[in-house]
Amino acid sequence: MGVATVAVTDATFDAEVRKSTLPVVVDFWAEWCGPCRQIGPALEELAAQYAGKVKIVKVNVDENPDSPAELGVRGIPALFMFKDGQVVSNKVGAAPKAALETWIKSVI
Repeated sequence: MGVATVAVTDATFDAEVRKSTLPVVVDFWAEWCGPCRQIGPALEELAAQYAGKVKIVKVNVDENPDSPAELGVRGIPALFMFKDGQVVSNKVGAAPKAALETWIKSVI
């Protein structure tokens, strides 16, 4: 099935997120973060489920410190919802798939 989420870097953040025509969910995460790994599979499933309606991307904060710093990310996982280049919503910490889906649906 392939990977549903897209890996985004500081270099591609503007093009992939701010200039996206679809709403974008950005997952700021790191390899060492347990809760990040916990929500990973749910985000993959939601990305596949909402393909064409919303784009879900992942930013590794260890490799890409600029984007999270710009957005004031303090703890991870941190999820940011962008629409038309602007942050419209954000949530910090792991949540069950149902809660993530409700949050995504509230914006699209």
